[in-house]
Amino acid sequence: MELKEDHEKITLSEDTESEETEEREKWDKKAESILSMLGFCVGLGNIWRFPYLCMRNGGGAFLIPFLFFLFFCGLPLYTLEVTVGQFSGKGIVKVWDVCPIFRGVGFGISILSTISCSYYIIIISWTTFYLINSFKSPLPWTLCLEDWNTPFCRKKNHGPAGESVNGTQYNVTSSGYSNTSITLRNQSELFSTPEEEFWQGEVLHLSGGLESIGQIQWHLALCFLAAWVMVYLCLVKGVKTVGKVVYVTATLPYILLLVILIRGLTLPGSLDGVLFYITPDFERLKDGKVWAEAAIQIFYSSGIVWGALITMASYNKFHNKCLRDCYALVLAGEGTSIFGGFVVFSVLGYMAHENGVSIEKVVKSGPGLGFIAYPEALAKLPLPNLWAVLFFIMLLTVGLDSTFGTIEPVFTALSDSFRMWRKRRALLTALFSAVCFLVGLIMCTEGGMYVFQLIDWYSAAIAVPLFGFLECIAFGWIYGAEMFSRDVRMMTGQGIPPLIRICWCFITPTILLIIMIVTLNSYVPPEYGSYKYPPWAQVFGWFVAVIPLIPIPVFAYREIKIANGRTYMEKLKNSLRPNDQWGPNHTEERKRYKGENREYTGSLLENIVINVTGKEIS
Repeated sequence: MELKEDHEKITLSEDTESEETEEREKWDKKAESILSMLGFCVGLGNIWRFPYLCMRNGGGAFLIPFLFFLFFCGLPLYTLEVTVGQFSGKGIVKVWDVCPIFRGVGFGISILSTISCSYYIIIISWTTFYLINSFKSPLPWTLCLEDWNTPFCRKKNHGPAGESVNGTQYNVTSSGYSNTSITLRNQSELFSTPEEEFWQGEVLHLSGGLESIGQIQWHLALCFLAAWVMVYLCLVKGVKTVGKVVYVTATLPYILLLVILIRGLTLPGSLDGVLFYITPDFERLKDGKVWAEAAIQIFYSSGIVWGALITMASYNKFHNKCLRDCYALVLAGEGTSIFGGFVVFSVLGYMAHENGVSIEKVVKSGPGLGFIAYPEALAKLPLPNLWAVLFFIMLLTVGLDSTFGTIEPVFTALSDSFRMWRKRRALLTALFSAVCFLVGLIMCTEGGMYVFQLIDWYSAAIAVPLFGFLECIAFGWIYGAEMFSRDVRMMTGQGIPPLIRICWCFITPTILLIIMIVTLNSYVPPEYGSYKYPPWAQVFGWFVAVIPLIPIPVFAYREIKIANGRTYMEKLKNSLRPNDQWGPNHTEERKRYKGENREYTGSLLENIVINVTGKEIS
C-alpha cells in the first residue's frame, strides 16, 4: 500500500537500466535451494538451546506458546522473505527498491551478519578442536592427570578409596601439583569434573575476565583458521559450490542425530530423560517469561530476518512454487528442534542415571551442553571415541550450514551493489574471510570466551525483531499486502493466503513490537559463570547492539534527499514508492511485469479493509 493522495497513480517506468536485468546465477536443482535453506534454519540453536528452553519452561507445555509464535510470527515472516527474494531476484540491499526509504534495513542486516559470523565461527573452531581430540584414546576430557587439571579435579563414581562427597564418589588423583592437601567433606561445590577442566583449562585457557585478555591460544587460532578455510572453499564460487556442499552438510546431521538417538534410547535412564523433556507443566504457561522465551526462540530456530532466506530464495527459478516450500521447511526446521530434544535428553537421562543425580543437575544450555555435558555422557558409552567423532562431525556440519547462510547475504549484497565483484567472487571471499579471521582472533585469546559471550548477548537482541517489524510495515502497509500478493500470483499462480497477509499487517508486527519492549524491559547485564562484566564492557555491548541500526536513519535521509520532488513531502512520498528497478530480475518476466497495469487508486480506508479481509482488488 502506497502513501498517496486519492486517485494518484502508481506506475513503474520501463526505462530501467539494462544492467539491472542482467541474469543472475541460479540453483542447478531445486533440491539445492531446499537444502540450503533447511541447513541454515537447522542451527545449533535447534540442538542445544531449544531442548533446554523446553525443559526449563514446562516441558511439553512449552510447545503451546512456541507453536503459537511459530504460526503467527515465524511462518508469515518466513513466507514473506522467501517470496520477496524469489520474486525480485535480489539480495538484502537491492530488494529495498520496493521501498527505498527502508534500504538501511538491508545494510543493517549485512552489518549484523558480519558481526555474527565473526564470532559464530569460533564455535566451529571449538568443535574442530574437540573433533581432533576425539581420535585420542582415552578421550582427554575424561582425565584428571593432565597439565591443565587442578587439584580439585574429580571423576564421578570412581572413588578408589570410597571417598564420598554428598553421596557422590570421586577419584582423588591429581597431577602437576606438590604439597597439595585436599580435605573431602561436604564441599562438592569446590570440585570440578575433568570435562569442565578440559573445556576451561585446555580449550579456552580461561582467564579471570576481560581485564586480563591474555595471549592468543595458538591451538584455537589454528582451528579458527581451518574453519575459515573450510568456509572459503565452500563459498568461493557462490551457489555453485554451496549447492553441492549442502547435499552433505544439510543431510548428514539428520543421519547422525538418528544414530545417536537410537543408541541413546538403549541406555539405562534414557526414558526418564525423555519423559522429563516432554512431561507438560501447564502451570508454567502463566509465566510471561515463558511466552517471551518462546517468541525469541523462533528467530534462532527458523532463520528469519537474518537475510539468508531472501538471499537464497533470490537464486530460485522465477516460477518455483515457493509457498509450499515455505510451509514444508518451517515444519521441518521446527520438527528438528523437537527431535533434537529427544536426542539430547535421552543421553542426559543416562548421564543422570550414571551419576545418581536428578536430570536438572546435568542439564546445560549452549556451549555448556555441547562441550561439557554431552562429552561427559559420550565418554561413558562403549566405543566412546566413535560416538564423540560422530557427535562433533554433526556439530561441525550444522555450524557450517548456518555460517553459509550468515555470510552469503553479505556477498550477494556486495555483488548486487557493485557488479565488478560478481566476476571477482574468489577475491571477495578471500578478503572477507581474511578480515573476519583477523578480527575474530581476539576470541582465541585467554579472555576470548568473555568477548564471545558479550557479543552474543547484545548483537541481535534488538536488531532482529526491529528489522522484522520494518519488513512487515514495508510490505504489509507501504507497498501493500494485496499488491505483493498480486506479484506472487504472477510468479507462482497462487496469491498469498489471507491469514498470512493479515499476520503481515497486524499480528506479526504486534508480536515483534512486544518482543522488543519485553527485551528492553527485562534487560540484565551479561554474566559468564561468576564473572560480572564491568560497566565499560556493557557500554561496548550496547554499541554492538546499535551498530546495525545506524544505517536505517542514514539511508532514509539519503533516499529522501535523492528522491524526485520539489518539496520535502514530495520527496518523502517518492522514497516510499517502488523505484524503477523494482520487479522481477529475470528479463522476460520483467518485460511482462512492466507491461501490466501496476496501479492502484484506493483510499487509505480501502487499503485497511483489504488488509483486514485479505480481499484482493478485482
